[in-house]
This record gives sequence, C-alpha cells and structure tokens, in this order.
Amino acid sequence: MAFSIDQLPEDPEALKQLLIGREALITRLIEEITRLRRWRYGRSAEKIDESINPQLWLHDLPKPAVPKPEPAIEHSQVPSEDSTAQAPQPVSGATRERRTPRSLPADLPRRTVVHPPRSCQCPECGSAMRRLGEDISEMLDYIPGHFEVVRHVRPKLSCAKCSKVVQHAAPARPIERALPTAGLLAHVLVGKYADHCPLYRQQGIYRRAGLELERATLASWVGEASDLLDPVVSAVGRHVLAAQKIHGDDTPVPVLDPGRGRTKTGRLWVYVRDDRPAAGPGPPAVWYRYSPDRKAEHPRGHLHTFRGILQADAYSGFTPLYADGRILEAACWAHARRKHYDLYVADRSPIALEAMRRIGLLYAIEREIRGCAPEVRAAVRQQRSAPVLDALRTWLNATLLSVSAKSPLAAAIHYTLVRWTALTRFCDDGRIEIDNNTAERAIRPLVLGRRNFLFAGSDAGGERAANIYSLIGTCLLNRIDPSAYLRHVLECIGEHPINRIEELLPWQIAPKLITSQRQAA
Repeated sequence: MAFSIDQLPEDPEALKQLLIGREALITRLIEEITRLRRWRYGRSAEKIDESINPQLWLHDLPKPAVPKPEPAIEHSQVPSEDSTAQAPQPVSGATRERRTPRSLPADLPRRTVVHPPRSCQCPECGSAMRRLGEDISEMLDYIPGHFEVVRHVRPKLSCAKCSKVVQHAAPARPIERALPTAGLLAHVLVGKYADHCPLYRQQGIYRRAGLELERATLASWVGEASDLLDPVVSAVGRHVLAAQKIHGDDTPVPVLDPGRGRTKTGRLWVYVRDDRPAAGPGPPAVWYRYSPDRKAEHPRGHLHTFRGILQADAYSGFTPLYADGRILEAACWAHARRKHYDLYVADRSPIALEAMRRIGLLYAIEREIRGCAPEVRAAVRQQRSAPVLDALRTWLNATLLSVSAKSPLAAAIHYTLVRWTALTRFCDDGRIEIDNNTAERAIRPLVLGRRNFLFAGSDAGGERAANIYSLIGTCLLNRIDPSAYLRHVLECIGEHPINRIEELLPWQIAPKLITSQRQAA
C-alpha cells in the first residue's frame, strides 16, 4: 500500500519500524519474483555448484562401517570369484580407446544399393578381374508416412432357384459409420497426447499429404475413441488402486470457459503405481483424472476404495484422507529440499546450502539401495539414514532459534519439522520412496502438452485427455509402443467381452504385439 507524506508517522521510532517492515516486504516480494521467474523460465534441475563448498562432495564424506546390501540380480549376472582380479585397469592418458562403430537396429528394413565398378577389366593390363571382397557402409534414411485407402469389397451371391442372396457381413469399424481405421485413430491420439501435436497442427500435416481432415472431425474422432477406451482406463484405475502404495499429485490445466471471454483453471490428478524401485513384481501403471477445480472432494472420490500408503505433497486437500487411518501419509523430501534451494538461489544462503547438503546424504544412500527388496531397504535405512535424520532434526531445531521467526528460512525449516513424521516414514518402510518424484515425472508430459495446447476446449476435453494420457503413460512405463497398443485395442475392443476387459491392459497385450512385430518383419 502506498503512503502519502501526510500519512507518515511523525514519531521517529514508528517511522523506523514502518520502513523496516516495508523493506522486509520488498525483500519477500523480490524473492517471490525470483522464484516464479526461475520456475517459469529457468532450468528444472535443482543443481548447485558443488565447487563452492568441498563439503558438498558426497564421496568425500565418511560412511558408517555397515556392509552394503547386494541388490537382487539374475544368476547370469553373478560375477566370478576372481572378478576383482580381472577388473579393468585405468587407461593412461596416452592410450585412447577406439570408438565403437555405430550400429543401427537390426529390425529396420534395409534397401541394398550395389555400386559395381565401371568395368570388370583391369585398367593396367586389361585382364578379367576376380571378386576380392566388398566394403559395406550404412546410412539412415526417412520415408515420410503416407495414407492408404482400404477398400472393403463384399461380393453378393444369389441363388437362381430360390433367389437367396448371400453376402459377407460388413467389417466392424472402431467408430460406427466413420472414416478412420484403428491405425489412423491411434496415430491421431498418439500425435496429440504423446507427441504433444495439437489437432490444428495435425490438420496442416495431413493437408501437406493431400488430404483435408477438418479439426472438428479430428476432435470428434478423439472424443469417440476416448469413450470407446473408457472401460480399459477404468481397469487401469482399479489396478493402480489395488496397490499397497501409490504416488499422487495434480497440475493445473487451463480450460476454455465460454461466455466469460477467458479460461478457467481445471486440474489433472495423477496416481501412479510403480514398485520397481522396491523390487515389486506388479506392472507399473498411471491413472489420470480430471476435475474442473481443486476441491478436496475430488481426490476423496478418486481414492474412496484405496487402502494403503499415499505419497504426495503437502496439499491440504489430501489431509482429510488420512483422518480415519485407512490411508497412511508419506511426504516428499524433494519438496522439503526445494524450499531451501529457492532460498539458496535467491541469496546464496549458507544455512540453506547446509540443509541441502544434509538432505543430499539421504539421497546418496537411496541411490545405493534402489532396486533392492523392501526388507533390505528398510534395514539399510535404519542403520545409515536414521542417524542422518536425527542429526538433521537436531540441526534444524537449533538453527530455528538463530533466525528471524518471520524469515523465509524459518518458513522452510517449519515446513520440514511440521511434516517430520510423514517425511521420515520411509525410514521404517522399505516400500516407501524418499520423495514423490514418481508422480512428478508423470506430470511432465501434461506440462509439455499444456505448453502446446494452451488450453482444453471444455471439461469434456479434459476428461478425454485424462483417459488417453492414462493409457499412453502406462504403455511408456511398461516400455510398450503406445501406437501399436492403441491400434490393437481399438481393433478388438468393440467385440471384446466387458467382463474380460483386463485382458486388454498394456502388459497383457505386450506379448501379442511382440509376436505381430516379428511376423511383420
């Protein structure tokens, strides 16, 4: 608020306090502007210059004399008894290793072009020359995709005696009385939601190929395909909610608000099941849901059947889920570290730097036990992470007494201490991760799409996006080509029994896709 000269206090002490408060407000606003500018335009990696403080190098820090657990490995990967003696020695600076020749995938189609000599006669003596060998080199070419019209011809046969007419039934279409095959529908969906190419750009691409497909037509195809795939998306959701531990998060998405001349802010919620870091056997999956706002009733509705551990950020809308004890809260150390990182970027605070160094020790331990069984992870955390956490808590409490109660440093420390129980729950349970980066990685494709689409056309568009993102994201988690998967499902889902819809989940379809790819090759 601006003050006129007449409104300023005449008392020097009161004027001094007013200026101090004004200076503190300006400092906070500058820090907030710096944080928002870095969030909008800066790099996403929260890295620091470790050269400014030798203590940041984790490999220079002493480690407790605790035997390191060996992660589960296959028998074929077990080293021999004399593997230590056979370890490769460091290569001197004078010796330079030869670069491995670049190899292209063997399953790519190959076109051979032979370049014979102009003459088979020796240019010196004129004698006939014999074949000595050949040199082969490969180049990578790109053949632009093309459209193909599939003509279904159904001959009619008639009986000369009884006039009976026989004809094969019309082939099923993914969308009734519509133009696209399952392959074209899959191409449009993957282009929009995996490659983040809006429909108006796809329209331009198709126009260059000589085909006019209106944007409204493409949007109609996307909507009907989403409705067709909805039972499979529901099956993905049931698989996610059947886990013992899931990751949750949400992100804003602008949605067109007709009649108001602007957009409103909807939300896309993400729930991820991924137990691979704890050697879990279940296939990973991600389930997205859309809501027109961020009210707490939405995650409560999404998770009304879930029983287990929810790893999420500090959003207050998740708090009611923990009230009855059926859902256990696990907090995120990445969010706690980010509070200190923002302060370090703003003013190079040594206290924030020390907090990040101590949190970094926890992450160094996590890197060593990633992929181990939950029992092994819990045992190592009790032996090595628990002392680091105890020392960190003691240091945070002592530091809190030495900084201003209203300073950003105090707020960052309070954020950690208030959530200490949820933040340290991972130390006792090997199933829990140290942070919620699993959900944040699942949010990243939505952010890329949001930068390209600018806004969703309606709430229905947000729900369609959530459906397709769920299937594409689950395919990518399982290393399945989403285009091949969607094509297969769209070809058969119309006649597939609804009580066996789990058979169309990505990890169930994967063997069939591999077989079809081998046959095509």
